[in-house]
Amino acid sequence: MSGPELLGRGEELAALDGVLAAARAGHSRVLVLRGEAGIGKTALLEHLAGRADGCRIARTAGVEAERELPYAGLQQLCAPFLDRLGPLPAPVEERGAQLLQPGVGQLRPLPAPQRAALGTAFGLAAGDPPDRFLVGLAVLTLLGGIAEERPLLCLVDDAQWLDRVSVQTLAFVARRLLAEPIALVVAVREPDDGSGLAGLPELTLRGLGEAAANALLDSALKGPLDARVRDRIVAETHGNPLALVELPRFWTAAERTDGLVRPDGDALADRLERCFRQQLAPLPSHTRKLLLVAAAEPLGDATLLWRAAGALGLGADPAAAAEATGLIEFGPRIRFRHPLVRSAVYRSAEARDRREVHRVLAEVTDAAVDPDRRAWHRAQATVTPDEAVAAELADSAGRAQARGGLVAAAALLEQAATLTPDPARRARRELAAARDRK
Repeated sequence: MSGPELLGRGEELAALDGVLAAARAGHSRVLVLRGEAGIGKTALLEHLAGRADGCRIARTAGVEAERELPYAGLQQLCAPFLDRLGPLPAPVEERGAQLLQPGVGQLRPLPAPQRAALGTAFGLAAGDPPDRFLVGLAVLTLLGGIAEERPLLCLVDDAQWLDRVSVQTLAFVARRLLAEPIALVVAVREPDDGSGLAGLPELTLRGLGEAAANALLDSALKGPLDARVRDRIVAETHGNPLALVELPRFWTAAERTDGLVRPDGDALADRLERCFRQQLAPLPSHTRKLLLVAAAEPLGDATLLWRAAGALGLGADPAAAAEATGLIEFGPRIRFRHPLVRSAVYRSAEARDRREVHRVLAEVTDAAVDPDRRAWHRAQATVTPDEAVAAELADSAGRAQARGGLVAAAALLEQAATLTPDPARRARRELAAARDRK
């Protein structure tokens, strides 16, 4: 059953149900959901996941911090199916096995050229920069093979924050899905600076109508609300569901009666983030620290989170207080209620706390399994020139080049140059970054 957050979304829900019905009938469907922050894109994806009985679900979500890691978003989507790449190098094989979904272990492996391309793209094997056509074809073959057993629902949230090559590959796949029982639904925030999804079937989400907006407001607020204030809230939020629920939450009774709230010209996303910061402020310091660890670890890896929490001296108790706020959900994957919550947690923390958390996350990240993520965390924990950290970033840039991520390599080299103490070496890294930018 649809929750209150889906009030007024009858047409959108019908469109999504149609996408799922087509996949169940053996016909591929692709749909891009567009809309501003808080408009309900994630809620619609969750609705779709809840309706996908009998389907296998693969998910990925863009994280702003990972935009410089080539194929990071695509790897997250394909991670449960890594067994089809064939034998993986240890210790990647062990980690890949932990990510596999039940029932996918007996499928045919990918053809050798595709397996090699995808293995190199995901950093699981060494090799020349992969041909992007082969990578796209490998993902298409991989997903098609998974869907042979039962329909496959692929959900992509916050595509505006995916790395460029992941978006390009997903678009390649989306344009070539035909008779496979696959539904691919992608959510992207507007305004979009060019996510590479142009030309695909899309549905733009608008604000709720007046009746639905008022009903949602009534469900979120306790106590009386002056009619003029109600009209003003609906008008200022333009029917944005998250704004309707969050913005009035911290108003006083007097403000709800007369509407005398300081005018605010900030963007809606910024105002929503401030609301989440207000919810964080009363929490105990150790609870905020645990939330910061979760916000600083882009993949939502529960194992990594609890390792870092232990290293920081945080027990399990802070998790209960954090979950009680409704802002985060702890499980095999750590999930924030909304990307703006993650942003609010991270930005509201002191710089020294952010550096400490990144330092610990780097320490608990296995350099043999994920050297790029470890290097990134070390860089975020460093404020003065440090050749050891700069060298790790330069190595990451080399691996990005090998995977065909030249833009990512340039960004990593620029960061490496910033942390390089030797002027001559710094100049060489800056020059290499400029070449990759071309």
